[in-house]
Amino acid sequence: MNFDLEINRREVPALKTHKMVLGDDGENLFAAGVADMDFLAPPAVLQAMQKRLQHGVFGYETLPDGLIPALTHWQEKHHRWLLDPAHILRAPNVLNALAIAASLFTEAGDGIIVQPPVFFDFYDIIRENHREVVENSLILNQGRYRMDFDGLERLAANPRNRMLFLCNPHNPVGRVWTRGELQRIHDICARHGVLVVSDEIHADITFGDHRYTPFASLGAAAAQNSITCLSPAKSFNIAACCSAFTVVANPDKRRAFQMENSRLTVNKNNAYASVAMEAAYRDGADWLDAVRAYIADNLALVRKRLANLEGVSLIEPEGTFLLWLDFRSLNLTPDDLTAFLRNQAGWGVTRGIAFGDQGAGFARLNIACPRARLARALDQLAQAMTG
Repeated sequence: MNFDLEINRREVPALKTHKMVLGDDGENLFAAGVADMDFLAPPAVLQAMQKRLQHGVFGYETLPDGLIPALTHWQEKHHRWLLDPAHILRAPNVLNALAIAASLFTEAGDGIIVQPPVFFDFYDIIRENHREVVENSLILNQGRYRMDFDGLERLAANPRNRMLFLCNPHNPVGRVWTRGELQRIHDICARHGVLVVSDEIHADITFGDHRYTPFASLGAAAAQNSITCLSPAKSFNIAACCSAFTVVANPDKRRAFQMENSRLTVNKNNAYASVAMEAAYRDGADWLDAVRAYIADNLALVRKRLANLEGVSLIEPEGTFLLWLDFRSLNLTPDDLTAFLRNQAGWGVTRGIAFGDQGAGFARLNIACPRARLARALDQLAQAMTG
């Protein structure tokens, strides 16, 4: 597992390096915006896909018998979540599951609560489904974000606000919500009839003693008042060749989801996705341990290099391979900060303002890349900020 290997992502139409993300003149930028890794997929995944290719027949297929057991075993072993296979539905991707949940369990004009700065696609899903974005901003205090539970209580008490999109762990600020924090969310939302829809795609990348807690694992009541969206896409760097799972414990909501999946015909199987996901969950643990350690060392490098660099500070992450960098002391507008990072530092990262107005003055940096490439990018930033 050579994570130092620098692979040219431009040899395939990778979104991270494509002009639709970097622009027509972004060929030489440090591409660190899109949330995937610049590492080869786990050997077990590659071997499983090669074996499937050698079979040579790609007609219609059912779900492999081993996939759901591999998923449930993974959740039990790594996250202490006893997941009932009967509660698991397939989904093309996590965003699809979020959109279906919004369309099924809210009405046009209803409010869906988000906690910005937060994953920008939450906003698009809500607006494109003709729902209202209701913001309960995270609170930044001494370099650490926390939830505004008083604000959540007020918003949840409004009967027009019927759903919460939860990001657990949180993209982009890197918080791994504690069991106590999640329990407070459950208490508030259950009391006011607000359904929690939890995006848990970053679950497996955590640092130190921080432990991801599946929201639905809090207990039967939390499971009944939540929908969990899972995928191995981030954990094993297989976003382009995997699908997702929706966990719905409530039988009425699960039945509605099944009917909607059928109506939209999103219930077909992709042979490569099936074998990739099963192999990842069954045999990918050692690779994931290694990649987590590598990313942690990349984080240590960033922490060291930014410690004495005026004008930027690191919001210390507890999980994900995405860093939230604070450039507010430069007093630049969002457009000027983007131009500075792009033109002076050669960085193609995600604009903080994309995650809500609360992200103004910030940028999101993806550090799941070879260390030498990251070191060069940090050199470029230091030169831009001191030159």
